[in-house]
Amino acid sequence: MSDIYKKRLEKLHGKMKLMDIDAVLITKRENYMYMSGFTGTSACLFITGQRAVLLTDFRYVEQAAVQAPEYEILKYSGSNFNALNHLIECEKVEKLSFEDRHLTFAEHAEFVSRLKVSVFSPLGGAVEELRRIKDASEIELIKKAVNIADNVFTHILKFIKPGVSEIELAAEMEHFMKRQGATGPSFETIVASGKRSSMPHGIASEKKIESGDVITMDYGALYKGYCSDITRTVFLGKPDNELERIYRIVLDTQLKGVAAVKQGITGKEVDTAARNVIANAGFGDNFGHGLGHGVGLEIHEEPMLSMRGVIELKDGMVVTVEPGIYVTGLGGVRIEDMVVVNGETARVLTSAPKELIVI
Repeated sequence: MSDIYKKRLEKLHGKMKLMDIDAVLITKRENYMYMSGFTGTSACLFITGQRAVLLTDFRYVEQAAVQAPEYEILKYSGSNFNALNHLIECEKVEKLSFEDRHLTFAEHAEFVSRLKVSVFSPLGGAVEELRRIKDASEIELIKKAVNIADNVFTHILKFIKPGVSEIELAAEMEHFMKRQGATGPSFETIVASGKRSSMPHGIASEKKIESGDVITMDYGALYKGYCSDITRTVFLGKPDNELERIYRIVLDTQLKGVAAVKQGITGKEVDTAARNVIANAGFGDNFGHGLGHGVGLEIHEEPMLSMRGVIELKDGMVVTVEPGIYVTGLGGVRIEDMVVVNGETARVLTSAPKELIVI
């Protein structure tokens, strides 16, 4: 595993040379996890061409030494600014690059006032760019998170019945995924039934499931830092005729969206290919969100499959494909898989059934 972090450091060093910066300060948790393997909640990385230092406090020193063997572990007490200034002086750093997309205005102001460097330069999304393409070890962890989500779907079908509340369904799903080895859910579980299913992000409520309801469940598992994201829509009792028609349109759209995912095209092109199917069926105004997004250490990452998705897809990127149709006063349907960009044919990670299910 340590070879993985060596390669990631080498790639970051290459970006540092291109950007002409002496040192990088990484403070975003997902980014320092990616670069070092350390999973604690209090740390930063100080990286130059010659040194890779992980700064943390007393609580995490032992954990950091185990998880980040490629890094020199430096313990600080109270504020980390004294330790950082010591490193800046030792390494003669004049130009320090920081994660401008992560720091708040107040945090940046404190850095400027307390760190002894001549020039602060924005790092932009340099680490996030490295994270876009998943290596084999990352895809295996994501696949495990997806497998847990698949198992949750099989389990919850047995739990759905009239009188059970959406919150009870969500709690059962999250409890089961933990029993399967997940740290917990990768985001707040969405369970929206009946007319509430017209809300794309209808967080589970106290509403009781009723016979005849359409039930949309959007959820994911967090496994060793990596996320999964899946949506399935099912029916309790005979479906409404219009919702059944909508389901078949969404399923057709989702399959065409997956088929459109390939290396060399942009997220916007994939989104358009799927969006046209729904528009041609007369529901263009009822599909108001993007087709999908990248998933990894964060539940929403680049690249985006949306009308603003300008990033070109490359092999190893992991994205969702999740079209939906939402009709206020009637209900909604969404179906979502996770796929890996793989040449001309995307590799679908999700295996939970997508055919129309009536419980």
